[in-house]
Formats: sequence, C-alpha cells, structure tokens
Amino acid sequence: MRATLMYGAGDVRVETIADPTIQHATDAIVRVVRACVCGSDLHPYHNMPAQEHGQQMGHEFLGIVEQAGADVTTVKPGDLVVASFSYQDNTCEFCRAGVQTACVHGGFFSAAQAELIRVPLADGTLVKLPAEVDEKLLPSLLTLADVYGTGYHAAKCANVSAGDTVAVIGDGAVGLLAVLSARQLGAERIILMGRHKTRTDLGREFGATDVIAERGAEGIAIVRDLTGGGAHKVLEAVGHRPAYDQAVGIVRAGGVISRVGVPQYEQAPVGFASLFGRNITLNGGPAPVRAYIDALLPGILNGTVDPGQVFDRTVTLDEVPDAYRAMDNREVLKALIRF
Repeated sequence: MRATLMYGAGDVRVETIADPTIQHATDAIVRVVRACVCGSDLHPYHNMPAQEHGQQMGHEFLGIVEQAGADVTTVKPGDLVVASFSYQDNTCEFCRAGVQTACVHGGFFSAAQAELIRVPLADGTLVKLPAEVDEKLLPSLLTLADVYGTGYHAAKCANVSAGDTVAVIGDGAVGLLAVLSARQLGAERIILMGRHKTRTDLGREFGATDVIAERGAEGIAIVRDLTGGGAHKVLEAVGHRPAYDQAVGIVRAGGVISRVGVPQYEQAPVGFASLFGRNITLNGGPAPVRAYIDALLPGILNGTVDPGQVFDRTVTLDEVPDAYRAMDNREVLKALIRF
C-alpha cells in the first residue's frame, strides 16, 4: 500500500510499504476513504530528529471495513466507519467514565495517512455510519475523528453554558470548532483570538461575536476591557506557552481555562498570582472524542452543523508532502486527503 512517512523535520514522503494485517482477533483492517493532516502533525514536522526509517503519520480517518477479526461484533466488511484518533476498548473503568484516551488497553493512531490501516480494539474504536450517506457529508464526518470532538471537549471541560462569555485562543481547525461548540452549548458572547482573516471569517460563521487579532499584553488588555474584567471561560487551542499566558491574562476571577492544544512546554505558572489567588480552574487534555461521537453525529447527518468547512484544500495521497508545507506556511487551514 501507499503510506505517508516522516523521516525528520520537514521530510515527509509517500512510499509503498507492506499492507497491514490482522494481528489480534479484536482488530479490523479499514480501507481509508478520507484522511487529513492535523495541526498537531506540524509539531514533529518542526522538530523530529532525522531517522533512517520513516514514521507513519496520521490519526484521523474514515473508511470501509475490509477485514474484521474473529471477535469483532459491531462492524463487518463493507461498513462505512469513522474512528476516534485514539483506540480503546470502550469498556474499561476509564472508558466508562468518558476518558477513553486513558483506556488501560488503548493508544493513539499514527498511520492513517495511508490506503489501509489496522484498527486495534475495533469494537470500541470504530463507529458505523449510515451506508447511504451523502458523499458531501464525508468531510464533516471526518471531523468526528478529532477536531470537532476536540473543540467540543474544550467547551465541555470549561462547562460552557447559557449566558457565558467565552474566549477561544487559536484560529486553527480546533479553535474554530471550539467556537462552534461553545455556540451549541449556549454561550452568549464568543471572542475568537486569531489573526488570519479567512479563518476568523469562518469563526464568525460558526458563532464568534468578536474577533481580536492582537496578541500578548495588547490582546489581553483588549479582551479584559471588552468583557469588563475577563472571560468566564477560556478555550486554549494552540498548545504553545504564549497562548497559555494569554489565557491566564484574559480569564475572569472564578473562571475556567480549558486546554486542548497539545502543549509544547512542561512548565507554566499556576501559583498565587496566576491561578490560585483568583480561584481559576485549569483543565482539559487529549479529547476522548469517542465519548462525543454519538452526540455530535446527528447534527452532521441532518445538516444542522457543517464542521467540514474547516477543510479548505483537498489533496491526493501523493500530494500530502505539499499539504504539510502549505499548512506550515499558513496557506491552508486543514488539508483533506481523498483516496
């Protein structure tokens, strides 16, 4: 099969490698129909050390089941399925508590930008989709694998509710879908902090009431003035330390900072002057998107929401290296891979 491999920072190649095979009775093999490049894929694209053997890439996909292990009961060959970006049994104590990314038997995909993928724990990971789904819905259905569920997780962790003022830091796909999710959960005012107009325009379409392009101390001052002291809930969808500092600066006393951007730092202030003294709650983490797929799927199927708008370029598998470069250069918000 053809697959995407990363050999080091900036070195992405599409090569022919061996097809995956069933290794356990709980596995399935899926032929990928749609995949994509994620903003988090750009972290290793920036800093992965050079290596002799490439690492397969990609964690978001939907496709058709080709083979199912003997113990798989919920899907069968021919089914159209979407997978969460983590695999899980969906039965352990953490899965039952809605924290599937902490499954005791689970892990994370890194092989989805390929023609075929092996899915461990298929019953707990794959969600069967309607057989006759309109092809136009496939991009939106793909967002259930990660970015829509992650944006929704940001809003849920912050306990966004009716009447809230919410600030979203980051105008990438996750930030934009955090805007959409905050609107769905009833936020009255949604401030999107981003500086790429094509993206923030989509953010307004998703429900942002205000857009702030300024960063750092200037951006913090504008938001605090705009809100009379800060936002009730801050959704941080970037993962870099300046975004965290911005979140601390704009959150209102007694408010919540919810982080879903994969952190590229280990240390940040949590002491009296930053969080403790103002009774700020800090939470978030890798989104257990499997916990949200069943709730978010109906809105896509009935046309209530269109999260697939975050895809602004469609590429073939062979064009994936160019898609990485375009996303890294901010020429593309999120690239869809069509097989």
